[in-house]
Parts: sequence; C-alpha cells; structure tokens
Amino acid sequence: MTVIVRRPLVVLAAALVLGVSAGCGSRSSTVTLGAAGPWSEAFGLMNKRGMELAVDEINARRLLEGQTLRLLDRNDEGDGAKAATIAQEFVDNPEVLAVVGHVTSGAMVAAAKVYDGHLAAVATSATSPDLSGISPWAFRVISSDSTNGLDLARFVGTLGRRRAAILYENDAYGRGLIESFRRNFDGQVVSVDPISAQTSDFEPYVAYYKRVKPDVVFVAGTEVTGIAFLREARRQALDAMYVGGDGWTGIVADTAASEGSYVGAPFTALDPRPEARRFVTAYTRKFGAAPDGNAALGYDATMVLARAIAQAGPDRKRIRDYLASLDAESAYPGVTGPIRFLENGDPVGKSLVMTRVHLGSLLVEKSR
Repeated sequence: MTVIVRRPLVVLAAALVLGVSAGCGSRSSTVTLGAAGPWSEAFGLMNKRGMELAVDEINARRLLEGQTLRLLDRNDEGDGAKAATIAQEFVDNPEVLAVVGHVTSGAMVAAAKVYDGHLAAVATSATSPDLSGISPWAFRVISSDSTNGLDLARFVGTLGRRRAAILYENDAYGRGLIESFRRNFDGQVVSVDPISAQTSDFEPYVAYYKRVKPDVVFVAGTEVTGIAFLREARRQALDAMYVGGDGWTGIVADTAASEGSYVGAPFTALDPRPEARRFVTAYTRKFGAAPDGNAALGYDATMVLARAIAQAGPDRKRIRDYLASLDAESAYPGVTGPIRFLENGDPVGKSLVMTRVHLGSLLVEKSR
C-alpha cells in the first residue's frame, strides 16, 4: 500500500515541477518578428542596422518581461515577387507575431496582399501612395509620397525655382513621388525622364540640361543613382539646384558630389530632441558611424511593434488591433516623431525635414 500511494504522489510532484518549468520557460521564451528588405543595398543595410539596435535595447531593458526578441530576417532584394514569397513564409510560421518591413514600396505593396487578414506589418521607408489603405494589417512609419512630393514642391517654390527637370526611377517609389511633385510644383517642368535603378551613365541627361537650363533638377530615386547623377552634374558644371527625396539620404557618402544638394529626409542625425540624441549616440557606439533616416525608421518600426507585443500579448490580431488603436495620448515617442496611424495605415502628422548637405552631414533647412 505504501508503494502504491507514494508513486502517484511522486508522479504528481514531478508533473507540478514540469508544469512550473514550462510556465517559466514560456515567460523567458523567444519572441519572433519577421524582417524583410534589400539588405545588400546601402539603404537596406541601414534599415537593418536600425532594427538590430532596437532589438539590442529591447532585450537589454527586458521590455518584453523576460522574453527575448529576435528577428527572422529575409532579403527580398526589393523585388515584389520575392517579397510575396517571404511574406507567405512569415504567415505560415506560427512563431512570427508581426513583421518589420518591408523596406521598399514595390516589395511592400506585393507583401501587404499576403499579410492581409493574417499578420501585421509595419513598413519602414516604403512611401508609395498605393500602400494607403491597401490592408488594415499594413502600416508604415514614413509619410506617403503624396505628402512628400507636396513638401518638396513647396520647398523648391520658396527658393524661387520655376524651371524643373525631373529624373525618376521607374518603380512604385519614383513614379509616386514625381506624380505628387509635378501636381504641386508651381512652375514649368522642362523634361521628365525615367531611369532604372541600375542607370550609371548620366552624361546625355546632364548635357541636355545644360541646353534647356532648368534652375532645379529633382531626382526621385535612391542614393545609388543620385550619386552617379551628381558626379556627372559636377563634372559638366551644371548650374542648377539639386533636390532628392528620402531615397537620397545616403548621398552624403560622396561628400564632394553631394555638397550643397537638398534632401527631403525623414530624420537627421543632428536632430536636437532628447530621444533622437540618445538614438544617435547608441547607433554610433554600435556601428561606428552616424545613422541616417533609414536606420531611424527601421529602429522606430521595431520599437513600436515591441511595444504592441508587450501591451497586447503574443497574439497576431491583438497586435494589429493595438497598432490601429494608438492615439495622441498612447502614440509611441519615436526618434522620427510620435507614431500613431490613420485608418489607412499611414502615420499621423509625419512629413519630411528639408535638409542641405554640408561636409557629409544633413543640415536642417526647414523643419517639420
């Protein structure tokens, strides 16, 4: 009888110990966010570094109550088809609670259709107007090109520029930005030319501009084509003002070519706000260089999702609902500004900071 009685007690005690261990294990388990972008591109790498810094801080500060946050990152190469495939992988993986990204407009447009109804995704630097309202599960921390093009056109107008030549990368980002710019530019557009993201020979464009004499050249593209254009413009001594949108934040890598150019940026490392200074200090300490707007956006998107998980718990729908519920009082105090969302997933009150390149830095010309 003694043996018969004790064995169930031992088994029960062991079960209780296992149960306690399992409960503790769940509290200290790993929380997974998907992350996707063109990591081989300079702007993609900056996004990823911002995300990684956020993860470091979240885990160091134990913001998820003992749980460890990790990124399951995938390189979508800025390609819509690859982005959609990656999005399906994230949707099918029950460990993925939400997604940081995608980074580019075309990739996010394609991926958002897959996430719809399944997984919240917070895009970083995807600005296409096509994203506005594409899905109640899709959000972004940067303003739409509808707003950005308006800001850029108005800024150019305040400087008295009335003859614009336009170059744009023929993708969702470039087309959306120039459409808004043209609609709001109070002057004459002397030429509009599409280019590819791989265009490197700008000699014929600049030679033509020297004949038609625009007083401003607006380029809607990334820093890759931006630097190539600026080098050729300097070589031919084109007398015009050079302007780019948020895709141009990386042109400071070529200090000689970019000097004096104007950039509509979502963030500048010279921002004096305390939260911005803390971010810049931490980023510089980790990576040995100052962050740009891409890094700041990647950081903010990761941080707002971490807060959503902390507040709503590890449930995909509750995370989405939390993001949608943010208001003026509960907005996340991001380094790019307070973060909350309109019903269409766009951020409330976000706009570009007009900056001018000087000695490899973006100096504020006109704040928000």
